[in-house]
Amino acid sequence: IDADIRIDGKPLPARDVARLWRYHKPQGRLTTHRDPEGRPTIFDALPPELANTKPVGRLDMNSEGLLLLTNDGELARQLEMPSTGWRRRYRVRAWGHPDPARLKALEKGVTVEGVRYGPIEAELEALKGKKAEAGKASENVWLSVTLTEGKYREVRKVLEHLGLVVNRLIRVAYGPFQLGKLSRGEV
Repeated sequence: IDADIRIDGKPLPARDVARLWRYHKPQGRLTTHRDPEGRPTIFDALPPELANTKPVGRLDMNSEGLLLLTNDGELARQLEMPSTGWRRRYRVRAWGHPDPARLKALEKGVTVEGVRYGPIEAELEALKGKKAEAGKASENVWLSVTLTEGKYREVRKVLEHLGLVVNRLIRVAYGPFQLGKLSRGEV
């Protein structure tokens, strides 16, 4: 149905073509338009022409990495749905003692404090620290974590459940979109 809708005799502007941008969200910024507490947001640092975009999903203030932005709210919502099957991949630095068997068990999903999380792939990439030998304590470990749901603080909560304390979280991929070589703050 074609509708001729006018305001003060002028036709409504045509709807913009849906667009999508990749943004390397730096740590220390909220993924919101405004914060009542006055903390910095991604929109404080984005170019003015992206002021009305919508983020696809969220990254908490202490997380960094790939954030998709779009000018189409319906597209944003569709891309966030777990039903897309799009995998979100993270590089995670955490302190603790990873148990390979417990990491492997995450592939079946896990319940943490009454919240059910779907399958998660978690692989140990590297041990760093004074005693970075297999089976020994380490100061930091790097993990690759892949999931499809992306529930609120999912990576942090699940790894904390395994006794690991996340101290850096970087989203490197969202479905087919990759962080690539985007510098922090770059669109």
